[in-house]
Amino acid sequence: MSKKILLVEDDPSLAFVIADNLRIKGYDVTLCTDGEAGESSFLKNSFNLCIFDVMLPKMDGFTLARNVRSRDQKIPILFLTAKAMMEDKLEGFQTGADDYITKPFSLDELFCRIEVFLRRSHEQVKDDLTQLPLGNYIFDYTNLRLRQNATEKTLTQKEADVLKLLYDNRDRVLKREEILKSVWGDDDYFMGRSMDVFISKLRKYLRDDTSVQIVNYHGVGFRLECP
Repeated sequence: MSKKILLVEDDPSLAFVIADNLRIKGYDVTLCTDGEAGESSFLKNSFNLCIFDVMLPKMDGFTLARNVRSRDQKIPILFLTAKAMMEDKLEGFQTGADDYITKPFSLDELFCRIEVFLRRSHEQVKDDLTQLPLGNYIFDYTNLRLRQNATEKTLTQKEADVLKLLYDNRDRVLKREEILKSVWGDDDYFMGRSMDVFISKLRKYLRDDTSVQIVNYHGVGFRLECP
């Protein structure tokens, strides 16, 4: 079945080009031109991925992303926007977004990122062990869940990717550039700042077990320490 994408973009020309080319690629695209219509469509339908502009009529993209994320922790959210300030990008990741593309961009880049997220969202972990012990937690990478007793937290795909990489390399300090290239595909300054946001989120999720720590080796990288 075709993967279903929710595209919320108010620029009619750009929206047409993106939607038309995604459909040529075989995706099932629902196009909305304002934030409220986007939220309404999300609530009524099931999607595999969301693409949101930030500057939208009626409801901005950040608010839309927060509302979507409050209902679905797993669905990948990609921001597609002309806003290029560092603060705007970091706010996008704080809302629960998985990636951020600044206009102008190439369609090939957009397609590549979409394919990566859709593949990660549906591929199964090849290891026999998918319920990974993490102190008092159980980390289920396949289903993007972090459990502690009766409490369960659903992770975004990128949060799970970062935690899995730290888990797999917990016997050593994982260099910043290794994490960035593995999860983000690049190691520039902005990507480094966004990675720090995700590390902070993971620390918050793990704070109820003091034996589990993501230790920062300043200027070098991170190491996951756990029993």
